[in-house]
Amino acid sequence: MEKGTKENPWQLKTAPLTAEYQMWRDNEKGIIVCKVGSTILHYDQRCIEDTVAMLKAHGDFMELGAADEQKEAKPGTVEAWGRSPENPLGGWYGLKKGFRGRFGMYVPPLLEELGLVELEHNPKNNRVRAK
Repeated sequence: MEKGTKENPWQLKTAPLTAEYQMWRDNEKGIIVCKVGSTILHYDQRCIEDTVAMLKAHGDFMELGAADEQKEAKPGTVEAWGRSPENPLGGWYGLKKGFRGRFGMYVPPLLEELGLVELEHNPKNNRVRAK
């Protein structure tokens, strides 16, 4: 059975390996669904290709910088890029109002699962880079 479907989601852990969650593609809506406990988040499916392209252009490790939507993202992080008007989408990859943040927490482990990036797994301040 194909991985990354609602019936067979990717089983992931945050970069520090402290929390488990699931993700899967909803191709009809063009989104990635992220289920953390009972909370459901949505990310534009283009985040996969766009984030890898950004990391390749960056050329080195980049800090994740995960933050809730209501908090300011640390400049120069994956989180800041995931909500920047300068990214290819022109803003938030997170699509569910109130839950658009945490891009830097949940998307990089998916990219690692897909074999697209190298992700650190330290207790804090993890970084990612394209392979």
